[in-house]
Amino acid sequence: MSARSVFSIPVRVYYEDTDVGAVVYYANYLRYIERARSDWLRAAGFELDVIQREQNAVFVVRRVEADYFLPATLGNLLTVTAEPTEVGASRMVIRQRVTRQGASGEELLFAATVTVAFIAADLSGPLRMPKSMRDTLKAMMPNTSAQAPE
Repeated sequence: MSARSVFSIPVRVYYEDTDVGAVVYYANYLRYIERARSDWLRAAGFELDVIQREQNAVFVVRRVEADYFLPATLGNLLTVTAEPTEVGASRMVIRQRVTRQGASGEELLFAATVTVAFIAADLSGPLRMPKSMRDTLKAMMPNTSAQAPE
């Protein structure tokens, strides 16, 4: 994965994702963006299970600010993105979007700003991310001058 690129994964909408009207249930967008964040970290070289096992640390969602624009429906092929906008000592802010190709181009269905904290696996409190992890994640930001302070 190259630095400063927007990471994305494809997600197909299955019957299990929808309500009786074949529209994606609103909470499933949170599942989609969670998958994209996990796969983004994996692509950056950070396996969540390894971090938990070897560093006794986990990432937890601290805050989600979400906007729903258009409904996804059964059979849609979605693109789900993850793009860091801030990387601090023990937290990150990630901009995420869910889009699909429509008749007139890309359609924005859902957008969220997610703040995650790096904490002890026993949930006792925040931890500093290893410097190498912070440096790698900061290098993926679209504008490296907008980094959060150490």
